[in-house]
Amino acid sequence: MRALGDGTRLAIFERVCGREFTVGELTAHFDVSQPAVSQHLAVLKRCGLVRERREGRFARYRGRPEGLRPMVEWLGHFRKFWPEKLEALREMLEGRMDGVERGGEKRMPQGLKAAGFCGG
Repeated sequence: MRALGDGTRLAIFERVCGREFTVGELTAHFDVSQPAVSQHLAVLKRCGLVRERREGRFARYRGRPEGLRPMVEWLGHFRKFWPEKLEALREMLEGRMDGVERGGEKRMPQGLKAAGFCGG
């Protein structure tokens, strides 16, 4: 997951998921040096997010979105918690919860407490 935490690296990954690129072609799309693009590609390759194909003296890179599968599976463990939290947030934003001011005192919306958004 950290491999995609860098904005430039994420943008490179997104671009190479569309088609193959050489380092030179990628460098033309980004405001970074050729060595920097090569380093980003090396990280992505090491993480299984990019594959390299040699063509003569050039290397062509293509994204491997299937390399995200471990992260998607890990996030899937938390999916069961999302609906209730998102529902609580929706209710709060629609103003249907008890979070309104009462007698000059603000109260924490009960739904947010129950959903674990806030302590207390």
